[in-house]
Amino acid sequence: MYSKYIKRIFAVTLSIIAIVICIPIFCILALLVRIKLGKPILFKQLRISKKGKKFKMYKFRSMTDAKDENGNLLSTELRLTKFGIILRSTALDELPELVNILRGDISFVGPRPLLVEYLPLYSKYEMQRHNVRGGLIPPEVLYGEVTPTWEQQFEYEVYYVNNISFRLDLKIIFATFKCILKRTSINYGNHKRDPFVEDRMNKMKHGL
Repeated sequence: MYSKYIKRIFAVTLSIIAIVICIPIFCILALLVRIKLGKPILFKQLRISKKGKKFKMYKFRSMTDAKDENGNLLSTELRLTKFGIILRSTALDELPELVNILRGDISFVGPRPLLVEYLPLYSKYEMQRHNVRGGLIPPEVLYGEVTPTWEQQFEYEVYYVNNISFRLDLKIIFATFKCILKRTSINYGNHKRDPFVEDRMNKMKHGL
């Protein structure tokens, strides 16, 4: 009952309230992003949610468009400014995802929506993450994880999918505040983790 009906009702109600409350913050952040990083203000990217549905996810932009002499974008590390790191570590760059919640693309809590090209690389076990809507707040925050390995992330997500409840959602939401403090302390956004495609190809190459 909760996962099928009540969770969505809560998501719609809370996202409307949050959007209204955050309008001044949206305006201030949009102005700062425009001044410090240029345009477009919003970063848009196709992601995957429930049942493999594609949707366009919105975030505040956190990187520049700096390019090398050949016109190719520089690495993430070189394009991510101090302002961008602050946006990411405080999760302020994710505020536009409230619109995705209102639209029904994602919910407040759920597996992290990942890139479309990852879809063919999941195992049957990992594909369970798409049995529910993706989330603004991922399950791994409950375990104090800021940058889990891919295996850890999928383990947390599959557990969440198979044990979803109002109580579990509340625990994850409350754990978010501690996680944000931890993210800020390590300058989250400037961390490194092997890209999923590279990680998966390496494991396939070594028969893992």
